[in-house]
Amino acid sequence: MPVNKHALIRYQTLDRCFASRGRQYFLDDLLEACNEALFEYDSNAKGISRRQLFEDIKYMESAQGWSIPLERIKEENNRTWYRYAEPGFSINKQPINVDEAALLKEALLTMGRFKGMPQFQWVNELMVRLEAGFGLRQGAAHVIEFEENPYLKGSEQITPLFHFILGKQVLAVEYQSFKHPAPTSLRFHPYYLKQYNNRWFILGWNELLGRLTNLALDRIQSLRPVQGEFLPNSAIDFSEYFEDVVGVTVPEGSVENVELLVGGSLWPYIETKPLHGSQKVISRDEAGVRVKLQVKLNHELVALILSFGSDVEVLKPPTLRASMADHAKAAQCRYQKSKDHE
Repeated sequence: MPVNKHALIRYQTLDRCFASRGRQYFLDDLLEACNEALFEYDSNAKGISRRQLFEDIKYMESAQGWSIPLERIKEENNRTWYRYAEPGFSINKQPINVDEAALLKEALLTMGRFKGMPQFQWVNELMVRLEAGFGLRQGAAHVIEFEENPYLKGSEQITPLFHFILGKQVLAVEYQSFKHPAPTSLRFHPYYLKQYNNRWFILGWNELLGRLTNLALDRIQSLRPVQGEFLPNSAIDFSEYFEDVVGVTVPEGSVENVELLVGGSLWPYIETKPLHGSQKVISRDEAGVRVKLQVKLNHELVALILSFGSDVEVLKPPTLRASMADHAKAAQCRYQKSKDHE
């Protein structure tokens, strides 16, 4: 049975009626109490029927509900009133069931990935209280680990940036990219936080460049809120913004058809963990598996392909193939120099 707000109000109302030892609640009384509670919460709510009331009682008595110990006491006039057989019983005093405990344990394991990170110190206290309050510890071992670096530079900026996004706050940022020897001052309108390859990025409107850009959190030297009119994001749906790229850099230009030849030994890994959501198999032969991606070309795509070494060859487009060849030649030259120095 789906549990919505109106249903919860009815269950809580029935719980109070069944727990009462000073009044007898007949069906009409229960119906009136539920409808009054619903109208108090929502003046536009429709009253429930007797059939719905019976369904609610049936659910509360079931194992899927709270297995309430309900008494039905029949008067001489054949009217029946209801109360809990156990004085002091309440659905709010019930221990959580097996399914709820399992869900809480999963949540605690997930929350555990943030332990030790400065912006999530509250997690430690919350986990202890949940474990103690619900008896969930029970000698459980650490059985899952997420890819997370608690010592990542810039991670302390995640929480304030999150609140600046919600508050639509203009920021003054000192930012030093890897390409520049000194920091650059800029005004920034933050829109969206995104993680890629275990690094965090903030996307927003960069007044200095006059366009949307992303800033790596580990390259932010300082940031502070400043006065100014916030330029809202009204045109970009970030759930779709990154669909045509690998990573976080979205270059101008159109999507291109990228064809790759994947070595047979590597293919099982690429098949089970696609390089991009658009990945499709073109053909298979002794040389390997030909796949096609429909993406925009950026440095994250190049870095990803390079990470597979000689097991992945770029076939198309010619510009990307030439770029990969240049990287291969540069690597060969570097290794040759290293060999000469031995």
